[in-house]
Amino acid sequence: MEDFSKLTHLNFEKNFGGLEKKLSLKFNNKDLLIQAFCHRSYLNENPEFSLGHNERLEFLGDAVLELITTEYLFKKFPKKTEGELTSWRAALVNSNILSETAYNLDFNDFVLLSQGEKKEIKKARGYILADIFESFIGALYLDQGYQSCQNFIERNLINKKLPEIIEKGLFKDSKSLFQERAQEILSITPIYQVLEESGPDHIKHFIVGVFLDKELITKGEGYSKQEAELDAAKNALKVKGW
Repeated sequence: MEDFSKLTHLNFEKNFGGLEKKLSLKFNNKDLLIQAFCHRSYLNENPEFSLGHNERLEFLGDAVLELITTEYLFKKFPKKTEGELTSWRAALVNSNILSETAYNLDFNDFVLLSQGEKKEIKKARGYILADIFESFIGALYLDQGYQSCQNFIERNLINKKLPEIIEKGLFKDSKSLFQERAQEILSITPIYQVLEESGPDHIKHFIVGVFLDKELITKGEGYSKQEAELDAAKNALKVKGW
């Protein structure tokens, strides 16, 4: 990973220009592209950096991504129910899929991180890449509009991931399966509770317990409450032999 702390428009082509070429895109506002890759931690070590971090772009990109995937699924599968489409969309935009897509697009080579964050474990880096993917979408939307985002998302995410998600049933997550089994066998709906929370704000670590009535079945962990709940449900399926 290169050091872009001295990045200027003069040496842009040497750095992010290669990414533009790979993606077959050309940003009008180069600062938007660079900012999309700027993690908050980078600014802590490089206060002189001229741009802000990417969190606002991530907020925007998340909304654009959800709308585009929703529109695609709505038009492509007119006979599917709301529940089915919601499950497919959730599978498409989950952090694992987004981080894998970002990695395959070489986004990892351009992320601006603090030295400490560069040493974080691989799983944590995956969540950072998922956020980078969303902030990139936000930057692309501001720079080139909805249609460009739609083309990019369909080409690099939907067309590559959706067929496998449907074929292998990857939209059926462990939390949904555990709830189905618990209601079918015991007539009980599982309850999830955060038991422990640690780490800095930008990379929290959660331990979540899954309960049936008041009985703690097992625990799960992850870098978001959702991931920890999914891990707990997966472990609970094993414990119960379901």
